[in-house]
Amino acid sequence: MKAFDSADLAGISIGSSLDGFQKKLAGSGISFTDYVRESHIRKWTGEALAHALKIRTALVLGLQEFLVSQNILNIDRVSMSPVTDPLCHNVEHAPVILFQNTPYRTTHSMIYSKMLACMNPFVPGVYIDSPNIRLELPSETARHKYLIDFSQMDIELKRSRKLTPEDYFDRPEVTKAELEQERDRALDFFEDLIIYAVKKILAFAPESLRALGVTLAVPQKPFPRFFKDEEEDHDASSLEERLGQKAGVQFFWVLGLLRENYDLVYPYLSRDGKRPPKASITSRQIFNYDLCAAPLYQDGSLGRAYEVLSGGLREWVYEAIVARLLDNGILREEPQFDDHGNLLNMATLDGYGPFLTVARMCDEKGEGLFPETFGGGLGIERTLFALLHGPSVKDIDELTCFGKNPDKVLPFLF
Repeated sequence: MKAFDSADLAGISIGSSLDGFQKKLAGSGISFTDYVRESHIRKWTGEALAHALKIRTALVLGLQEFLVSQNILNIDRVSMSPVTDPLCHNVEHAPVILFQNTPYRTTHSMIYSKMLACMNPFVPGVYIDSPNIRLELPSETARHKYLIDFSQMDIELKRSRKLTPEDYFDRPEVTKAELEQERDRALDFFEDLIIYAVKKILAFAPESLRALGVTLAVPQKPFPRFFKDEEEDHDASSLEERLGQKAGVQFFWVLGLLRENYDLVYPYLSRDGKRPPKASITSRQIFNYDLCAAPLYQDGSLGRAYEVLSGGLREWVYEAIVARLLDNGILREEPQFDDHGNLLNMATLDGYGPFLTVARMCDEKGEGLFPETFGGGLGIERTLFALLHGPSVKDIDELTCFGKNPDKVLPFLF
């Protein structure tokens, strides 16, 4: 499969696709109306979905109340842009929308947008209940946690202390110590966020938790922390599943996952342009984090853990930003600016030209304008599934009105 552009769609209509699906059903002796009743109406009119939506309402309310209490500001959603999160896992390229003869990509996430919003010196941080379209590739094995169209609470905050390019290149020990403190501050912030949201769910929807056969315990700080490459072994189970058993509590952290270009790796780039071999980078050099969560059943046992939030400290030095984009295969070549600030190779940068122009800019004092931030994205549906799967909830679709799991029968009808 691949993402279609407007030219690909010339010979395909929604109606003809649905007609073909109806004929396939008829060949199996199933009417379209009967299929809709079984696949959608039964869920839409069921009590379980209402309970899940009440818990969702409490979760989102709790997240927003906490963020507002911390003076984090809400910004506008970005659904299409010249550039979006390239992601490091098995996802199709973002679909392209042609508008007034200019192509835009639908957003995998608002990572670049929220970082740029933090440039404002009067804004301590931002949040958005953001739209995300990730065309996960179908799998032959059942996967219960994926949606191709979902929402996440996207959050980005200013770091507490500015570090200069001179700090980055010339004072690695001091810089690393400062970054470790910032990572701890980030984990502390997100732990407070989760604790507040859990309390809100317990206050607002306790009967819905009971109806779905689960409960919640207000977590204690600090949550358990595991560095990825210090916990890996040859066990066939997933890392998050195994660490969930080891943690013994609902929420825990996995730290230091080498992945996206914007997640800070330090030390990484030297003044002469040298980078460490990828295989030599350890989790202690990677300043990012995944929050994992597991359901707590009414008998006190824990279910399987899943990742619900990914985030990290961000690359902030222009040269390092470019190096990571090149090394992750996102850019084919380094941006080249003329003396007037024009990009000589704009056409080859695949939408990154405007972003990199901003990342390179300085103020009248010669200091970089690009913000030093940390952040994370908490998947709303993913979090609900992680906390609620069990006796009543077996699949993420059961928690949504219009969920689109890539491993289910196509086409999606609503």
